[in-house]
Amino acid sequence: MSNDLIVHVVDDDIAVRRSLAFLFATAGIPARLHESALAFLDAAPDDAFGCILTDIRMPGMDGLELQRRLRQRGNTMPVIVMTGHGDVPLAVTAMKEGAADFIEKPFDDDAIIDAVRAALERQSQDRDRKEAVEAVAQRVGSLSEREHQVLLGLIEGHSNKVIAQNLSISPRTVEIYRANLMTKMQASSLSKLVRMALTAGIGSDPV
Repeated sequence: MSNDLIVHVVDDDIAVRRSLAFLFATAGIPARLHESALAFLDAAPDDAFGCILTDIRMPGMDGLELQRRLRQRGNTMPVIVMTGHGDVPLAVTAMKEGAADFIEKPFDDDAIIDAVRAALERQSQDRDRKEAVEAVAQRVGSLSEREHQVLLGLIEGHSNKVIAQNLSISPRTVEIYRANLMTKMQASSLSKLVRMALTAGIGSDPV
């Protein structure tokens, strides 16, 4: 897990914020404290990474509305909601709307640390996947039109001979284009080339 991922604690109770800050510090998890949902939205960029630990009930804007605002912004940070007695139905609603988890107060320290670590790991994996897809897309963009046509043929499982027939070129020419696109795509094998292409949604649905 990347060490630049942060848990954003959103709670109007200063005692809760300080308690959680101490807990995360002892666990080696970077944390930032926000006194309200609006304060967090004002401070956090739309492309912020990490996860959010928010109280479900707060004045002004509650945790549910915060989660909805984040989705409207296109921010996919995992959200963990903290609930008080009798707020489980709200927590279930939050889960249905995409929350990663919910923690009931008074919460168990180990449980909340485990939930936050799981959310940060999920965010780290999502970011790695996004960066990988972007890198593949850039490599695909460097291909010539003919190299791209050969790539599509390979993804469809065609042999060099079939690709040559479809493109009205010689199999030897296909071999040259294939070698060039393997180099440009930084693929050490055909299987890796196909997986990279499929991951980027080229020629099929993303895997």
